[in-house]
Amino acid sequence: MAQALLITLREGLEISILLVIVLAYLKRTNRANLIGPVWKGTAAALIVSLIGGGALFGLGVGLEGAAEEVFEGSAMLLAVIVLSWMIIWMRSQAREIRGRLEIRVEQVALKGSGVAMAFLAFAVVVREGLETALFLFSASKTASPVETTVGGLLGVAIAIILGRLIYQGSHSINLRMFFNVTGVLLILFAAGLLARGLHEFQEAGYLFIFVEHVWDINGVINESGVFGGLLKGLFGYNGNPSLIEIVVYPLYLAIALAFFLKPAGPEKRAPGNEVATAAE
Repeated sequence: MAQALLITLREGLEISILLVIVLAYLKRTNRANLIGPVWKGTAAALIVSLIGGGALFGLGVGLEGAAEEVFEGSAMLLAVIVLSWMIIWMRSQAREIRGRLEIRVEQVALKGSGVAMAFLAFAVVVREGLETALFLFSASKTASPVETTVGGLLGVAIAIILGRLIYQGSHSINLRMFFNVTGVLLILFAAGLLARGLHEFQEAGYLFIFVEHVWDINGVINESGVFGGLLKGLFGYNGNPSLIEIVVYPLYLAIALAFFLKPAGPEKRAPGNEVATAAE
């Protein structure tokens, strides 16, 4: 449940921030007539994301044996790639997101087209929505459907509340700290997905097993227990990992954290805009 909550909270808040930027700019520039199309585009994006997520889960259920393991492993590895890019890109580009998005909104608003504004909102939201569906599918392999659903819905609810507070001008939410902390947690989650994805390929017989179990500490922390299950779902804990798993896990962490923790460059401002980061 914890991993689903973390995913939907992080992704949901990103969507909220992007929508807040769009809506606040339209309100500030006296274009309230274009706010309705923004919500229509957002609704369409959420529907497409739900359909995409349903198709992904449905396809996984319909497979068996090695095909299922390869499909799940491939989905996990794809999630690692997308998740890693998203986390590192968000940190490096956060200072410019507001300025760039406001420029796009202004360009669309000048045309006065509600349809174009709806498409802009759709494009902004649908990417985040489809990413969330992919991440939740990968996370669901280490938790029950009920836990994944409850955690996901709880994360969405919290993200909506925080988004509302941001839109109202609340200054009590330290978004920079939020994205830094959740970024590190998601990197740990991605490391676990990477190890588990490779494990699926080993189970399917498509990846050589050098040493099947380097150690077995399930007697100390059982991955099927409450605490072990939490560690497994959130950080990819495996009580009896293979050699490949214990090699790639710390290697990925070292590389991802090095990029993530690298000091950000000087702030850049979009032409003609007072740009403030959405993650501060």
